[in-house]
Amino acid sequence: MNSNWIYPDWPAPKCVKSLVSTRQGGVSCGSYAGLNLGDHVGDNIVDVIKNRELLREQLPNEPAWIQQVHGTTVFNADEVYGVVKADATVARQAHHVCAILTADCLPVLLCAHDGSVVGAAHAGWRGLAAGILEQTVSAMTHPTGQIMAWLGPAIGPENFEVGNEVQLAFVRNLPESSHAFRSHGKGKWLADLYQLARLRLLRAGVTQIFGGGLNTYRDSDRFYSYRRDKTTGRMASLIWIAEN
Repeated sequence: MNSNWIYPDWPAPKCVKSLVSTRQGGVSCGSYAGLNLGDHVGDNIVDVIKNRELLREQLPNEPAWIQQVHGTTVFNADEVYGVVKADATVARQAHHVCAILTADCLPVLLCAHDGSVVGAAHAGWRGLAAGILEQTVSAMTHPTGQIMAWLGPAIGPENFEVGNEVQLAFVRNLPESSHAFRSHGKGKWLADLYQLARLRLLRAGVTQIFGGGLNTYRDSDRFYSYRRDKTTGRMASLIWIAEN
């Protein structure tokens, strides 16, 4: 296996393929060094295009890139038109690639047990609190008990410090979310994005949840981290149906 890529370890059906890029490989320099796939972070656009070409060699089609805005809009990747503002995509047609860019926010990949539909969601704290995972599961229009999810690289619970407003945004809506926060001084908390995502997925009816634990903040060799570096690149998490 090429170390530039992470292949999610989950019991997805054989027709479903998934892939996560790391910062290794690529042509970007300086703060973006490696395989930066974000075209909105200040990197040399020529380098980004080359990096996306390297990614494209791993895929059956050009990804359905979206402009992520920390909201709850879900885009249908089977509809081919320009980049739209959304924070999740779903696809039912073979070779239509759902893609999410992250550098600390949590990418969540989803698929149906029968491989008939896949999805990818950008789950930063704002999107999680607003319901992006519930919206993505709903957009898959599949029995929720037959959907599984994989949690990708994100900032770990030891490093994600947030304020009272973040803690309240979750606990107000889902009281058991309090278990995902650990006090870290007056008005400060350490938040566990993985646990928050699991709670939201469980509420949506998804019980088969895999992954979690790849800490972008602590692994500077493999991952970009906005919280760690501020000026940085982006990784991609992608999922598609290889055949119907």
